[in-house]
Amino acid sequence: MSYINETISVNAYYFFSSLGKLKTFPKQIEHNQRHLTFKDGIQYLVQQGQHAIRMFDMTDGQTTYRLRLENNQWTLIGTY
Repeated sequence: MSYINETISVNAYYFFSSLGKLKTFPKQIEHNQRHLTFKDGIQYLVQQGQHAIRMFDMTDGQTTYRLRLENNQWTLIGTY
């Protein structure tokens, strides 16, 4: 994994319904003045006591981007 660990902006979202639950995923982010659009991804929920962090592995078809959503702040953790 190539670590980046920088705050990013999410410009668009998409929604997926599975087993009656609606999940939100980032569709497009802005990083280093570039817009990256994702084709697919998976979401993880990491919980420590009452504190929850949402992790996302999103792909543009070539590269996978690991994102973290914590306290309404998005972070690009890295790529692989």
